[in-house]
Amino acid sequence: MRIEEDIKLDYSDVLIRPKRSRLSSRSEVDLIRQMNFINSDQSLECIPIMTANMDTTGTFEMAKALAKHKMITVLNKH
Repeated sequence: MRIEEDIKLDYSDVLIRPKRSRLSSRSEVDLIRQMNFINSDQSLECIPIMTANMDTTGTFEMAKALAKHKMITVLNKH
C-alpha cells in the first residue's frame, strides 16, 4: 500500500471565478469540439458529453436520440 502525504485541495480551498466573455447571450455558445485521433487521420466533431454505460442508459434508442444533438453514447454490451 502506498501512502500519499502531499497536500490535497478541497472545494473550500479553491475559488473558481467565471471568465469574462464577449458573448451577449448564452444561446451564442458553441459546445461542438473537434477531436483528432493520435493513431488515425480521422477526426470527430461532437459535443463531449457521454451517457453512462449502465444497464438501461446506453441503448440504441438513446444513441439515436443523442446523435441528433451530436452527443456520444457508450452502448451497453448486452
